[in-house]
Amino acid sequence: MKNILKVSALVMAMLFVAFAFAGCGEKASDKVYTIVSDNAFAPFESYDAETKTYVGVDMDILAAIAEDQGFSYNMYNVGFDPALGQVQAGQADAVIAGMTIKPARAEIFDFSDGYFEDGQIMTVAADSTIASLEDLKGKVVATKAGTMGLEYAESIKDQYGFTTMMFESSPEMYQAVAQGTCAACFEDRAVAGTAINNGQPLKTVGEVINPAFYGFAVKKGTNPELIDMFNKGLANIKANGKYDEILAKYGM
Repeated sequence: MKNILKVSALVMAMLFVAFAFAGCGEKASDKVYTIVSDNAFAPFESYDAETKTYVGVDMDILAAIAEDQGFSYNMYNVGFDPALGQVQAGQADAVIAGMTIKPARAEIFDFSDGYFEDGQIMTVAADSTIASLEDLKGKVVATKAGTMGLEYAESIKDQYGFTTMMFESSPEMYQAVAQGTCAACFEDRAVAGTAINNGQPLKTVGEVINPAFYGFAVKKGTNPELIDMFNKGLANIKANGKYDEILAKYGM
């Protein structure tokens, strides 16, 4: 009888352990997330030919948060519009790409807390005489697919009498403006400033338009633990000074 009780106790203990492991499932820290981003949006994302890697504010902030929170990820710099599409299609877990948090996007994505505030600014060729929106009448304005700059240009083009031409990347957009194919573009202030500092023959005109925060995002209703870890990690790196260190590294 004692032997039977011992065997039964052993079986129950084994079953308890099995159920405990089954209930745990895959921990967030054990999962390797697929995260996508832009490929030409300095200072947030840009390709460093020397190291053959993508660098920038977004890359460093995500790396610091992942280290703080103990999660792993693979990064793919596919371009802004493709990045959003891959997350929506479930081909990637999250996107960090200088992506402005706005109500229309919040219907499709779940966002983290904002991690950087910026807005668009009109950008023209360095020798341009354009000084205001009124000067765009009859001209062509360059836009970048999927961006707030595109949305803003489309919203005012009838009012100010210009047409738009869309490009897939910021460098293509800048080239069109610098070469005179287009009269202007609307680009995020920090990004336009970096392009100019890096030698693009451009200048900014007027004030920042529609300032708002950038957010890290997942497809709506998925990966809530990833948003939670990002928010906690962001708070931690702000508190310990790492966040300010990253911005300073890129002259911000």
